[in-house]
Amino acid sequence: MSEDPLGRVLGLVRDVPDFPSPGILFRDITPVLADAEALTTVATELAALMGDADLVAGIEARGFLLGTAAALVGGTGVVPVRKAGKLPRVAASRSYDLEYGTATLELPEGVVAPGARVFVVDDVLATGGTGAATVDLLGAAGADVVGFAVLAELTALGGRARLAPLPVHALLAF
Repeated sequence: MSEDPLGRVLGLVRDVPDFPSPGILFRDITPVLADAEALTTVATELAALMGDADLVAGIEARGFLLGTAAALVGGTGVVPVRKAGKLPRVAASRSYDLEYGTATLELPEGVVAPGARVFVVDDVLATGGTGAATVDLLGAAGADVVGFAVLAELTALGGRARLAPLPVHALLAF
């Protein structure tokens, strides 16, 4: 591995201007996911932040990939937090506001035990709405959310504040 593994990961993130709409600079992590060395670095770094979590919750969709990788390294299971309508049995759901509308997340029934220590993983932290809805959803299911981590944080959007006082970790900041 290189001397600065996270620097190498950062070098793989692509900037895509005007996506998904004009004026937006999209941070594409697909090259990170496709690179075995970079993905191993990310999984190892995320797992090191999990502490004594019992379970990782990965937020749809890239959070599934990163959360699963972290759970494998950290020796836990993983549960997907899905968009509405994707699960056959739903324990609970939470709707939240987006810049351009609303969205709903759902937690599968029967996989998060009350009192489980859950570490949440997603790809990007922007405004914090998705993260806050996920944390609320897990709390309503009786879980003890012990931390929140992302590959990249868009710091100017202030999403970290919406998750306070939860420990929030970002491997990269933009």
